Amino acid sequence: MSPRSHPAAEDGRTARSRATRTRVARAAAGLFVESGYTATSVQAIAARAGVAAQTVYYTFTTKSAVLTAALDLAVAGDDEPVPTLDRPWVHEALAAAPGEQLRRQAEGAAAVFARVAPLLEVVRSAAPADPDLEEVWRINTEQRLAVQRVFAGALADKGALRDGLTPDKAADIALAVLSPEVYTLLTGGRGWTADEWTGWAADALRRELTDMPPD
Repeated sequence: MSPRSHPAAEDGRTARSRATRTRVARAAAGLFVESGYTATSVQAIAARAGVAAQTVYYTFTTKSAVLTAALDLAVAGDDEPVPTLDRPWVHEALAAAPGEQLRRQAEGAAAVFARVAPLLEVVRSAAPADPDLEEVWRINTEQRLAVQRVFAGALADKGALRDGLTPDKAADIALAVLSPEVYTLLTGGRGWTADEWTGWAADALRRELTDMPPD
């Protein structure tokens, strides 16, 4: 069996490719936040990541694809190919009682935004002038809405949604409350701590989505 066809060799190449992809995405995220998307070149990303510019193009094809990978990495907190809805914290939240589910939703959002909010702000602010970033922002919003629809459906299944509120409308409300814009405004612009934002968000979800009394 040749080295090219040996499973261990394939695994090694896959691991090296994944490590390179992660290194480039992390380097790009830092540069995008520091300098902005437009001002950050592929050459600068390659230099910070310690690879050739051609490696960046070969791995990602476009700069917007690098940005998407950087966002995915920041949202997940690691480079494991596990979607948000398959993450342990989501499973634990969905299995919890309604009040505990809402608290875990807020905590999970805070943990994600602590990593990704600065990068999302880069995308949001630049999107109106860049069709590629506008598409990245649209997809990210749709992904966040998809997560909130699952949470809203779980609340409905538990009989916890307030009277007259549909799961779709509940998901829209949660999308607004647990938004990176609000997180950035309050923790960055107004000086709230992450814990203060988490407590407020959990209370807001409880008030807006359910008839449960305050904790």
